[in-house]
Amino acid sequence: MKPAWDQLMAEFKDSPTSLVADVDCTTEGKDLCETHGVQGFPTIKYGDPADLKDYSGGRDFESLKAFASEHLGPQCGPEHMDLCDDKTKAKIEGYLKMSAERLEGKIRNAKKLLEEEAPVMKKVIGYLKKGKGTGQEL
Repeated sequence: MKPAWDQLMAEFKDSPTSLVADVDCTTEGKDLCETHGVQGFPTIKYGDPADLKDYSGGRDFESLKAFASEHLGPQCGPEHMDLCDDKTKAKIEGYLKMSAERLEGKIRNAKKLLEEEAPVMKKVIGYLKKGKGTGQEL
């Protein structure tokens, strides 16, 4: 895959809107890789740097180039509201009215919900699927 990836990096080298790069997760890039959940190698991630997604397509140059041409570049967000659907645009506009501290608090609360409540909910779902519960609220 390395030759195909090197060719893709060369293809996008001068792009003003898209970055195609590689990171050595065993040296200087170790912290970055840990931050983004890279566990196996090679791993390809794409999208908004704050919310990278896993790539699972072909590893040949033609597949990589087709995907990059279609999915890399400006994305919906505060800097590119014209790329957002109405629902997302409304959410962003609401968040823009908040302070960074308030948004960080909302993120902490959402993480807490996922980390503490979701595991309990999953156990209850398993219990209900075994037919041991009614699924009716008390």
